[in-house]
Amino acid sequence: MSKSGKARVLTPEQWSYLYAVIAEKRYPEKNTAIMQISQKLGLRAQEIALLQLKEVCRLKSLKKDCARDFELLQIMSLPAAYTKGADAMRRSKKHYERKTVSFKTQEFDRAIKQIVKLVKAGQEINPLDFYPPPRVHKGKSRDLPMVDLSLRAALENYLVVRLQVDRSANPTDPLFITQKGGPYSPNTLQDHMGHMLKNWANIEKASSHSGRRSLLTYLVHDKQLPLSVAQQVAGHINPSTTVIYTQPTEQEIAEALKSIG
Repeated sequence: MSKSGKARVLTPEQWSYLYAVIAEKRYPEKNTAIMQISQKLGLRAQEIALLQLKEVCRLKSLKKDCARDFELLQIMSLPAAYTKGADAMRRSKKHYERKTVSFKTQEFDRAIKQIVKLVKAGQEINPLDFYPPPRVHKGKSRDLPMVDLSLRAALENYLVVRLQVDRSANPTDPLFITQKGGPYSPNTLQDHMGHMLKNWANIEKASSHSGRRSLLTYLVHDKQLPLSVAQQVAGHINPSTTVIYTQPTEQEIAEALKSIG
């Protein structure tokens, strides 16, 4: 979650209103499918942007003068490269200017001793030689059953439209395409999802992360399922990351503050 503030956990009524508003806007099938994936599977905006057709359906052979047929899969297999921090789009900079570095105490003591030896030997000191290696964020693959009926209906409705636009689509083509026909960048889709929530549905403090936080909060806090279940759904490597979803929701805090008399 964002360090500057948590994304809003949406109520069932807010979700219903959002989908009603989306139905009145342009590209309702696509936008409904995007938000259903966010709400029902808890995918991050980056993960949704990187989805390919093969992750949700099996394309049938292309027949002349016929609509492209498909079979919706039962399970979405999300590759590790799609997850947070992974360089799935090959856009990470290999060389960058580090503004801060962190040391463990033993590493710091070792670096100091090495620097002292070099100084005594009259050798030149290059700070870069003592920086610890940058942290490498590793993704985690996960299988997510696509069992929710509203999710399946939204995907099927969207795929009909998607394959009408591009009958010769390949399994590795992007699932969601922009108005210009190209794939979404993670940032563009993140902004678009936030726009739907905040500007279309007028939900304060909502963001592209709201669907993910709503789902994980429901699993951990409301249904009180084992933390390992939510951890697998979320794709968290460290279970301590999942624990934060046990915190009370904004609605519960609001109810508590009402009772002050």
